[in-house]
Amino acid sequence: MLQHWLGFSAPGFSGDEWVAPIFSTIVFVYGGLPFLQMAVPELRQRRPGMMLLISLAISVSFLYSSAAFLFQLGEGFYWELVTLIDIMLLGHWLEMRSVRQASSSLDEIAKLMPDQAERMAADGSLQTVSAAVLQAGDLVLVRPGAGIPSDGEVVEGASTVNEALLTGESTPVSKAPGDRVIAGALNGDGSLRVRVTATGEGTALAGIMRLVRQAQQSRSRTQILADQAAGWLFYIALAAALLTGLAWTLAQGFDLVVLERVVTVLVIACPHALGLAIPLVVATSTSLAARHGLLIKDRLALEEARAINVVAFDKTGTLTLGQMRLAGMRTLQGWDEDTALALAAAVEGDSEHPLAAAVRDAAAERWLTLPAVSDFEAIKGQGVRALSEGQQVHLGGPRLLQLLGLRVPSEAAEFAQQAGLKAQTVMYLVVASQLAAVFSVADVVRPQSAEVIRRLHTLGVQVAMITGDSQAVADAVGAELGIDHIFAEVLPEHKEQKVAELQADGQRVAMVGDGVNDAPALARANVGIAIGSGTDVAVESAGIILVNSNPVDVIKIFELSRATYRKMIENLVWATGYNLVAIPLAAGALAWAGIVLSPAMGAVLMSISTVVVAINAQLLRRVRLGAI
Repeated sequence: MLQHWLGFSAPGFSGDEWVAPIFSTIVFVYGGLPFLQMAVPELRQRRPGMMLLISLAISVSFLYSSAAFLFQLGEGFYWELVTLIDIMLLGHWLEMRSVRQASSSLDEIAKLMPDQAERMAADGSLQTVSAAVLQAGDLVLVRPGAGIPSDGEVVEGASTVNEALLTGESTPVSKAPGDRVIAGALNGDGSLRVRVTATGEGTALAGIMRLVRQAQQSRSRTQILADQAAGWLFYIALAAALLTGLAWTLAQGFDLVVLERVVTVLVIACPHALGLAIPLVVATSTSLAARHGLLIKDRLALEEARAINVVAFDKTGTLTLGQMRLAGMRTLQGWDEDTALALAAAVEGDSEHPLAAAVRDAAAERWLTLPAVSDFEAIKGQGVRALSEGQQVHLGGPRLLQLLGLRVPSEAAEFAQQAGLKAQTVMYLVVASQLAAVFSVADVVRPQSAEVIRRLHTLGVQVAMITGDSQAVADAVGAELGIDHIFAEVLPEHKEQKVAELQADGQRVAMVGDGVNDAPALARANVGIAIGSGTDVAVESAGIILVNSNPVDVIKIFELSRATYRKMIENLVWATGYNLVAIPLAAGALAWAGIVLSPAMGAVLMSISTVVVAINAQLLRRVRLGAI
């Protein structure tokens, strides 16, 4: 066929009839060996598949051609055999290349680990050592721009660290003494001294690689369906080949043309594309998820996410920040906000109460300079007091005002009433027996939560909130965010019951929680989504982990699930549709119209179907997740 296309004919010489058989035998033995070797396990396991079909096609071609040459039975098709093997090898190489590209996230993650570290000795000297020899408790120096060699805790220095490898967020994170850092993250402009807390397989990076590998090897329902279809296609191909041979033999007798038809059917029916349709999408989607801060432990969970119609959130730390923050303030008597907040933070300087921490954090965020205070004293159940510039300063709740015998002005009373409706805690700043300011403190709703819930509603998904907080607090958060179902005052061990109640109403539920207190609810839900805690990447009770504890990532799960399923279906439709059309053509159904496929052309078409499936799977990388 190629000679005919190119108008070429080989020059004749003595013994030229041996050229094609000898070189074809070399190509068959060397180039066909990989397919023959991969067919052996299919035979042993009694699970025939694409490699057995390929091996059968090239073996029949080679044996017939050899017999035709040795016993002068007619012309063989050595040229077609060699072209067939070459194209099969090309298709197989493209397949493996696509798989490697789809799985390259593991290699890229591994490259992030520094090979060496600067370990500080007891005398303060630095030793350059292999990162592999670091042990928990070692103190290492991380210079500006260097990679962090192991998980640890900052003991000295301040800097920003790029943790995109773990969280998917490109914005650097500020680090100061007491903060945790992860192996492989990139240090910014500052210098850090880090106490090693985990090394080797215990690091967050190793956990990510382990989960990505586990997810890529797991099988979804769609993969099981594709594998079953590939198995059935083997028997369909054999039946079609036998029927083709029988029909053509009855029509015109057995000859080379009949064998060509049989070999072409065997070649073109190889379920190569069908076998790749799902694994390539799985590998691509898993690596895509890892780059966006989603760790897929269970492929079934990601596949199930597209059918979820209710997402149940744990409130604290998920929809809210999980820590008390200053929600608002109102000043009186001519005080400005910064001065009042700085004084309140100074008075609360020695207090360990969460409300005190909220005031101090708010002052720190504004970079306020705190005034000097003295004679700090905690008033049990009422607040604190201290001296500042010779004046008595009090900070506390409503009972403090009762103790001091102060009346709340209407402006402050209105502010306190509004805060109470939102279930916020109110604190009063009193200076020299005069009310100076009113603060409201609460577990503040995350800035992204309202938009995430709006996006879920746009996707047709309802939102539930399960919390142990009071009904008033839950109702306030629910009203602010537009939540559909509110379950308040629920103990951790009873959260599972609330998920079961939603399921009993016919809902398919995804539960979003911290993976520890919410473990039973995560296990009960159709899809369990655990909030990661920076380095905690092995939450056993969930199928999907949000490494960057951010509700935005829930949207990414739904978008990725739907996009992945869509690609799987597209690949399955192409792979099966190709065989439905190509097998009749290979059998010679349109031979009457002059349309006849050679074995080599069959191999070309089969390889094209494989390439199309591979390219379509790679297009999944273009999906933009969580673009809010």
